[in-house]
Amino acid sequence: MSAWLELGPDNYVLKTEGSLLNTGLVVGSELAMVIDTGCGPRQGREILDAVREKTQLPLVVVNTHAHYDHFFGNAVFADDGVTEFWAHANCAAAIEKDADNQRRFVATNEPEMAAGEGDAVEIVVPNALVHDQPVLVDLGGVTATLFYLGRAHTDGDLLVGTSSTLYVGDIVEQGAHPSFEDSYPEEWADALRHISALRHRYEHLVPGHGEPASDQFVKTMANTMSTAVRQATQSIRDMPSDATKAIPVLPYGPEQSRWFIKRLQETNAAGRSGGGTLATPDFGPKGWLP
Repeated sequence: MSAWLELGPDNYVLKTEGSLLNTGLVVGSELAMVIDTGCGPRQGREILDAVREKTQLPLVVVNTHAHYDHFFGNAVFADDGVTEFWAHANCAAAIEKDADNQRRFVATNEPEMAAGEGDAVEIVVPNALVHDQPVLVDLGGVTATLFYLGRAHTDGDLLVGTSSTLYVGDIVEQGAHPSFEDSYPEEWADALRHISALRHRYEHLVPGHGEPASDQFVKTMANTMSTAVRQATQSIRDMPSDATKAIPVLPYGPEQSRWFIKRLQETNAAGRSGGGTLATPDFGPKGWLP
């Protein structure tokens, strides 16, 4: 477990081992907010111990989306007294429906979670829900705004903005190719451009994994994804029976390129209905990383 990195007043990020998950921490005078809880009780307890080194305040939790490494540690925090777990409504629905199917992904590092046997292995479904409109959470002198930019990495990605820092979950991922298994590629590129448009409102941007990112990194990710959408769409038109022939020209690894094409086909077939409102919370100009 790495040390906390202080980003701005009362804003921190902890980069965990293994998947390099970034856990955010926002500290007010009355409450502290923990953003993403890890992939099971072992990692969850490490995160909670690190949080308790920073603050003894009562906690609230945010799950940025419904992938196991971001919410499988919830039960550890529930055992510590947390009763308020925030997420987008689509994320909560996905956790309730699919969480048990994700247990197999943690068999190596979190065998108790994988087996569903032991302490703090139950699935804790978020109970404080965000829809299309931003929600302000008062932590005591510090306000965190939870908001939704539409479908992207999943259909329930939640962002957290403070006076200095934007926590974006896996909409932005630094150090590895994006994961497309549950994604909406065209809308994801739109969300990235919308995040870039917020660059003057924050000093820091924290991705779901990897190092804090710059606006140029976000722009490059958006442009790369838009180019990949065009390339894959043309290949689907030219070779509808085997669009995977586009894999060599796509800017991602072979496995993620297969998922990219699959999700592009599925989401195009289903249409683009169901996205968010792309509402822009007003925090005032703050600047962002250059």
